[in-house]
Amino acid sequence: MWKDYIRKVVPYTPGEQPKNRKVIKLNTNENPYPPTPKVAKALEDFNKDCLRLYPDPTASALTKTLADYHGVDEDEVFVGVGSDDVIAMAFLTFFNSDKPILFPDITYSFYSVWADLYRIPYERPALDKDFKLVKEDYYKENGGIIFPNPNAPTSLAVSLDFIEDILKHNQDSLVIVDEAYIDFGGDSALALLNKYENLLVIRTFSKSRSMAGMRIGYAIGNKFLIKALNDVKYSYNSYTMNQTSLVFGKESVLDDNYFKETVDKIVATREHAKKRFEELGFTCLDSKANFLFVTHKCVPAKQIFTQLKENGIFVRYFDSPRIDNYLRVTIGTDEEMEALYKFLERYVVNA
Repeated sequence: MWKDYIRKVVPYTPGEQPKNRKVIKLNTNENPYPPTPKVAKALEDFNKDCLRLYPDPTASALTKTLADYHGVDEDEVFVGVGSDDVIAMAFLTFFNSDKPILFPDITYSFYSVWADLYRIPYERPALDKDFKLVKEDYYKENGGIIFPNPNAPTSLAVSLDFIEDILKHNQDSLVIVDEAYIDFGGDSALALLNKYENLLVIRTFSKSRSMAGMRIGYAIGNKFLIKALNDVKYSYNSYTMNQTSLVFGKESVLDDNYFKETVDKIVATREHAKKRFEELGFTCLDSKANFLFVTHKCVPAKQIFTQLKENGIFVRYFDSPRIDNYLRVTIGTDEEMEALYKFLERYVVNA
């Protein structure tokens, strides 16, 4: 009978992590460039003896650095093990109503997994025919709202006015804006924090800061929200951030010039990639992220995905309604993207 009491959920399926490192990996939206050289220097100087000690449960050094960087108070910042950890903690902390939470039907698929895991009712308003959010769908009664900006996997961003309109219509609900890709385009909802106490903004070091392997995420919101998150965290696992992540994360934030240079390179490659894909017969959404969402006018997406993989180029394919003829392509280095174009020039013409 004990089997009857196991919590059963359909888990999130992450992008494939090929064992062969010689492939061109454009499937999980990682940054193709290394983190700031200051991280490498911190690794050389790292006091390994501290690994035998528990890390600072308040993550004070990283929290203060992030607070200074964003011009907020330290008690308005919460850090966690990647933005996944932060979002999961937010679900557990804030989404406890009998009313359904709302998030788009085509979006980060982990949202529905967390909702099922924590037994949170939810509804998924459909994106319109152009894969855009419909703000009026978020005017109805709800137990909370979350959406990424830019959205994933569509890559499209909404305006600050759009976000503020949703906040104005949901004064009694928490609105979470997941800004995993905001550094590559779009306007951050951080500008609205002083006006709306029901807003929580979540970010990650995995994309623009080239530190997916370190697992660092954070949230910024008013002091009441951050205290609530910390209360749940300390009731669940006090020592979430490891010693190395705390040190390397701080160094990453302090090197703002390198951060901006890397982001600018990716954006430039992305804009060039849009033109190249269109020349090859693809329709490409107007991405504001570090990836493109594309579909070909003749060749099925799954067929292209399979052929690319067999030739050592990994992109992401979603076998889901409405998007099963699209590919999500991470922006790599210029050299990696040129290899992709050359293959597509041969394949889509001859397929």
